Amino acid sequence: MFDYTATYTDLYQITMSQVYFHKGLQNETAIFDYFFRKLPFEGGYAIFAGLEDLIETIETLRFDEKDLKFLQSQGMDQAFLDYLKGFRFRGNIYASKEGDLMFPNRPVLTVEAPIIETQLIETLLLNILNYQSLIATKASRMRLAARDRKLVDFGLRRAPGTGGYSAARAAFIGGFDATSNVRAGRDYGIPVSGTMAHSFIQRYDTEIRAFRDFAKVRPHDCVLLVDTYNTLKSGVPNAIIVGKEMEKTGNRLKGIRLDSGDLAWLARESRKMLDDAGLDYVKIAASNQLDEKVIESLLNQNAPIDLFGVGTNLVTGQPDGALDGVYKLAYSNKEPRLKLSESIEKINLPGRKQVYRLLHPDGLFYGGEAVALTDETNFDIMHHPIDLHKSLPLGGFSKEPLLEKIVEKGKRLTAPKKLEEIADFSRKQLNKLPREYKRFENPHIYKIGLSATLKEERDRLVKEHKGKTG
Repeated sequence: MFDYTATYTDLYQITMSQVYFHKGLQNETAIFDYFFRKLPFEGGYAIFAGLEDLIETIETLRFDEKDLKFLQSQGMDQAFLDYLKGFRFRGNIYASKEGDLMFPNRPVLTVEAPIIETQLIETLLLNILNYQSLIATKASRMRLAARDRKLVDFGLRRAPGTGGYSAARAAFIGGFDATSNVRAGRDYGIPVSGTMAHSFIQRYDTEIRAFRDFAKVRPHDCVLLVDTYNTLKSGVPNAIIVGKEMEKTGNRLKGIRLDSGDLAWLARESRKMLDDAGLDYVKIAASNQLDEKVIESLLNQNAPIDLFGVGTNLVTGQPDGALDGVYKLAYSNKEPRLKLSESIEKINLPGRKQVYRLLHPDGLFYGGEAVALTDETNFDIMHHPIDLHKSLPLGGFSKEPLLEKIVEKGKRLTAPKKLEEIADFSRKQLNKLPREYKRFENPHIYKIGLSATLKEERDRLVKEHKGKTG
């Protein structure tokens, strides 16, 4: 994983902390909520990802000597630098399970700690969770589109900086089967997969010699790129020759890859040529600017593609490019806090809270969640956060609490989860969501409601703060 130190942050996190320190507020407890306001890709759900990476990073987060020297050069005083030298996160974190579904305008994660500690981890938290959640959600949509076909992350070369490393992890949570990213495979245990580049074939005087040499060295994992010159007149015929030669040595050609042109038509023609040659076991992989809608279109055309390699549109989260996750103060100085806005939907929810998912008796998702104060143990109705005339009785549902304490006094409470476990959990949770929320066009809107007590608390604070003049 990336070698983070505590200067992996925005400057204002440190300057605000400097003020808190000199005002003697470093031990004041604060609560911040992480949530987002808008679902990406005009979809009906998002996937929560990045939590394990975040916890692992926070547990060892420090200001090292290089950090402290740099901050000194920026005018930080020695007393504050001495405080930063002993900085550790010693707070509590409550969170949804990684891989779970998440929805707008309700807490996904809550940090409770001395105010400087909550501040100094904010940027890191948003950086990790926003990006990995965006990519996991994009990958999940591609998994829905691809049905039972294989998906491989090809995005490292198109990712923003080192983002391709965490993108491979997030894509696996979202449903991908493998990655071309060797480092991510090494560190996270993700299966690695790859073929060859056009330059490899161009290096040879003939395409078939390139294919033969590759097959000789990689007989157990031979996938041939067939569109360097002419897919149907050269690439596939040469692949067939090499495939038949491999059979004579007791090996099998694993697959061919299409990387340009009319993928649906080329896949059908290639499949026919391979089958006619007795190579019906050879798989067809496709790449080239794929996304969930292109994959869906190819399969709706009955394209015989067995594997999709996806790069740019996965790791850049197109067309959105970012998840608008935010981190807002909900409690400090022993009082609930909120941020006012001209738009009521942008006013955050104050105080300590719990989120409850509404489940049918069979355990499937109803399509809604209720947010309540943590000391509320019995409420039977949730109210629309904006529309005064809308509410939902909760008598027919069971309520599953979603925010669990995962870090206490700076130490995690459970062993790290394996990536395969997180991905499996995510798949099972998605299966519980009604299909109306998973369609790409006009998905159902998931309901988020407030308990009466929380709504009254928010409205009281709004009224109180609007009456203030300064």
